[in-house]
Amino acid sequence: MLTVYGVLALTFMMSMYALERRGSGYVLAFAGGCALSSVYGFASGAWPFGVVEGIWTVIALRRWRIQLQP
Repeated sequence: MLTVYGVLALTFMMSMYALERRGSGYVLAFAGGCALSSVYGFASGAWPFGVVEGIWTVIALRRWRIQLQP
């Protein structure tokens, strides 16, 4: 079941990454996908992956916030 979660989380994250240029909502969704992938990394015991995805979550949230500024 954990593998299915991981596949879905990564598929969602990569789909949102591909759609980022369409709007800031996709950047926020990408950040959410990164967070889901981070959870998967920690849950599966691959903590380095979890840490890297956590960092990507923060980066994506900062990019989303910057895009909202006029």
